[in-house]
Order: sequence, then structure tokens, then C-alpha cells
Amino acid sequence: MNDLQDRTILVTGASRGIGRATCRLLLERGAEIIGVARHFDASGGISPRFHPVALDLANIDELTPQLQRIAREYPTIDGIVSNAGAGRFGALEQFSPRQIREMVDLNLIQHILIARIFLPQFKRRGRGDLVLMGSEAARAGGARGAVYSACKFGLRGLAQALRKEGAPAGVRVGIVNPGMVDSTFFDHLDFAPADAVENRIPPVEVANAVITFLTAARGTVIDEINLSPLRKKVVHRKRSTE
Repeated sequence: MNDLQDRTILVTGASRGIGRATCRLLLERGAEIIGVARHFDASGGISPRFHPVALDLANIDELTPQLQRIAREYPTIDGIVSNAGAGRFGALEQFSPRQIREMVDLNLIQHILIARIFLPQFKRRGRGDLVLMGSEAARAGGARGAVYSACKFGLRGLAQALRKEGAPAGVRVGIVNPGMVDSTFFDHLDFAPADAVENRIPPVEVANAVITFLTAARGTVIDEINLSPLRKKVVHRKRSTE
């Protein structure tokens, strides 16, 4: 089914997890993909229609000119899956000011800057889609998650505001809020979803939610999609130092 064959979609965090699963599904549906990640392994070129761009989205001072370069090089971009992010958890006092800034830069500010570059182009064109990758932490704060939740709550507010801002120009904006996903997100954390499939969402299911947004009828906006595992059992472990 090549119902996205006329689309050029930018996907951030494209080298693994939700981003990689999303790229694969979009390619199957015929889209051209601009994949952004800090680095790609040898299998990064998963299709001739996949164009990898190595970029550190956390480097906020250099990000705007880099995004402008991408916009110039790929002027047909008409969809964005703003997925990149990372988690760090602990009591608020365990975070240094620098660590707080780094978390906010990666999990909130870079999403804002991406929207700032591409939404004006979408508005001029009269169409375009922006899907922000939120989290269950965007809907309810939890112990040890103050900084991460603050970022994701901010991202949810951004989606709601831009949805209203973009609608008059034919631009659709929404957010996907998954619970714990079976991905590398937890590799360097001291907790993870338990092994049973009922405790972790496959990345492809989050990708399917993104596809649902992108393939909705042009006059329809899916404002928010929430996904969660059937159960929510968490296991605690020694934190990796790699």
C-alpha cells in the first residue's frame, strides 16, 4: 500500500527504536525519508529512499543553521515526525544545573526549533504534518521524573498550541504519548519494563500510530494518541555506566 508515495517526511531519532520502526513503515508505504540521528550504523541505508543525516539535536547553538540546511537541501519535506529524545530519572536534587539544561535542550527545545524552521514552509504551502513524540510522562508526573515530565508536559502544550496555530493554514499538528516501549531507551537506566509482552509496547505499534495520523483524511486532525502496555510491571536493576 503506497498511500504515502508522494510524501517526503523528516524523522528524528531515526537510527533506532521508535524512529527506526517509523522509518521502515513509512518506506513500506512509499514515502521518501530524511532520517536524522547522531550517528547511523552500517545498516543505516535501509532503502534508496532513506536519506540519513548525522546531526546532534542536543547541540542547540548549532541547530538552527543545520536545520535550515536540511530545509534547503530537501525542499519537498511536508511531514515531520519529531521523535528524538532521551530519559534521565532521579530526585530533582540529583540533577546538576547543566544536566537539567541538557535534558530540556534535547527533550523540548530542539522540538521547538524544528517546528520553528519547518512550520512556516508548511503554512506557505498550505499543507503539512507535524507529529511530536510525547510520553505517558506528558500526561501524569511521577516520582523521579520531574525534569523529564516537565519537558514532555511542555511538548504536549506545544502540540496543542501549534495545532491551533497551524489549522488556518492547513497544517496538522498532533502528539503521540506512548508508555514504556521495548527499545534501547532503557539501556542506561536503572529500571525497565518487565520482560513479558504485556509490559512493553513494540516500537512498531507506536509507528502505526504515527501512520494513522499521517494517513487521516486531509480535513481531519488526530490531536493526540495515547498508548500503554496492558500491564505496567517494572524491574529495577543496576544502572549501566557504558
